[in-house]
Amino acid sequence: MKTLNVVLLSSLATVALSITSCKKASEKVDEFKTTIELSTNQAVADNLTQDANDVFSEAAADNNLMGGRPSGVLITNNVLSCATVTVTGNFPNKLIVVDFGAGCTSINGVYRKGKINIVLTDSVRKTGSTATLTFNNYYVNTYQKEGTIVWTNTTVQGSGTRSWNRKVTNGKITSATGTYWLHTSDANITQTSGVATPLNLTDDVYTITGTRTVTNSTGDSRTATTITPLQKKANCNNIDQGILKIQSTNHFALIDYGSGTCDNAATISIDGRPSVNITLR
Repeated sequence: MKTLNVVLLSSLATVALSITSCKKASEKVDEFKTTIELSTNQAVADNLTQDANDVFSEAAADNNLMGGRPSGVLITNNVLSCATVTVTGNFPNKLIVVDFGAGCTSINGVYRKGKINIVLTDSVRKTGSTATLTFNNYYVNTYQKEGTIVWTNTTVQGSGTRSWNRKVTNGKITSATGTYWLHTSDANITQTSGVATPLNLTDDVYTITGTRTVTNSTGDSRTATTITPLQKKANCNNIDQGILKIQSTNHFALIDYGSGTCDNAATISIDGRPSVNITLR
């Protein structure tokens, strides 16, 4: 009887180890898939945040709210070509409402719907000024965007460049299928080109560093850090350069936005494996 018990216990232990190993393997597969999913979601969230900046910048420039604007003709990317823009109030509560109505496609080829509300405390290019963006039934292509974006001008006078801190809180992106994800970020933005040509918005180029967190509808989260600064050109609809690292417990992903070619493509690789292509929006 003692021998039988030992054999039985040994058999049960083997089965238990097998089940545990299968469970761990399954958990690792699930974590792998979740990391890919959330990495893709983070890329879309970043891109839509940058798109909101395109709208904000052009609306402020069109209404002479950037500050330090010389006389002359303003050159833009026509982001607002099908939008209605209204400006009311005074600093520190200057309100810009950009309304794309029931939906329209601007000259630069992006479909938008709904409103962006922007509150300015002072001219956009003035050190210390803030711009707060919120969204009302707002869509970019097939994605609904929600949350709050706060820009704070951190430019050091005499530095020859311009910089901002940008915080995203309560961010939420919902796809056409109803799938949604949440996102937050704390980023630093530096204008690397176009500072000397304030009447020409089309030659502006920005680099972006900082951290981000993305969370899916089941509560799984990943944190992203900047490996190589992202680049956003004003005359390109998408981020076109830079690398983010998305970290999970057992895996990491790299989102590579490319080397500066303007397109809507990026790649994701997991743990150094061959990369897969993703579409930014």
